[in-house]
Amino acid sequence: MTRFAACFILVFGELAWGGIFALAIPPFFNVERGFYKSSASVYLAASITTAFGLALLASRGGAPAGPGAGSLWTAAALWTLASAAVAVYLYTLWTENGLIRSRAYALGLGLGLLALIFNVTLLMPPGFGAVGAVTYALTTITSALVLGLVSGAMLFGHWYLIDLDMPVDYLRTYVRLLAIVLIADLAALGLAIALPAMLGNAVASAAVHELFASHLGLLAVRLLLGPIATIILVWMCWQTLKIPQTMAATGLLYIAVMSVLVGEMLGRFILFRTAIPL
Repeated sequence: MTRFAACFILVFGELAWGGIFALAIPPFFNVERGFYKSSASVYLAASITTAFGLALLASRGGAPAGPGAGSLWTAAALWTLASAAVAVYLYTLWTENGLIRSRAYALGLGLGLLALIFNVTLLMPPGFGAVGAVTYALTTITSALVLGLVSGAMLFGHWYLIDLDMPVDYLRTYVRLLAIVLIADLAALGLAIALPAMLGNAVASAAVHELFASHLGLLAVRLLLGPIATIILVWMCWQTLKIPQTMAATGLLYIAVMSVLVGEMLGRFILFRTAIPL
């Protein structure tokens, strides 16, 4: 049960780190500061949720077949440190101390990435080797970027109701980067299957065989309802911004957030069942 819960808690960590990354996209001094305050609060809550969830699992002693208590406490501590840095960044948004703000942001981003990679490697079974570690880190980073960019773009779209004169190019930048990251995520998912099958040891190869032997339908749904559906929605969003109609694009981004979340949840279920990080 510990491993099952840890797989899904990872989604909150991915959202937290990817969202903080996405805050750097719009130009800070040209955008209403309320966007950064509200968005950073959401991602800080996701980071705290990750730390709290891992700490609860650690307090129960871990599990023989899953992450141990010591590793879970370490991951919770890393997320706590990342949360503290993001909290400082959030506080500085009510001040004019740009130096502390930039340092806190960079520290939160760096600690968040460290926590994210450590977190996901806890879920890797013994014997997967270096190839497994690379695929675990790669897929969690691309998944985090997708979650962060799609949620960040959706939240940013609402600020066109507040600042009617804000250039539409800011939202176009979000959508363009989201499309690039979605393609990178599809490539990472492909590598997560291909590399263990071709270069992995017997344990990794057996996991890939289990995926195709028993969970092929689940894999197809994960890809169709996740990145493939989201790419279509992002294309529709891009065409809508050519009008330009920011509110319609924001509505499409709402749907994209849901498709990404469905895909990520299915991916974590595949991770739990097969140990392949999809």
